[in-house]
Amino acid sequence: MFVDELTPLMREMAHQPMAFLGGLCSGLLRLDLSDDPVKSWLNQQGASTTAAVPDPSVTQQGPKSIDIE
Repeated sequence: MFVDELTPLMREMAHQPMAFLGGLCSGLLRLDLSDDPVKSWLNQQGASTTAAVPDPSVTQQGPKSIDIE
């Protein structure tokens, strides 16, 4: 039962072990990808951080309130 829940995690780790471990470590250390040391290193590696950082100029389309009579 517990093995079934870990199977997707292990499968992803087997496909891209360095990316998986890097993401795991950055999550455990709560590193922000838009901070300067991490961002500059990622840019040197050729990675893009635009997908991980939301654009503040875009307004959020959240839930709208409705009136029920």
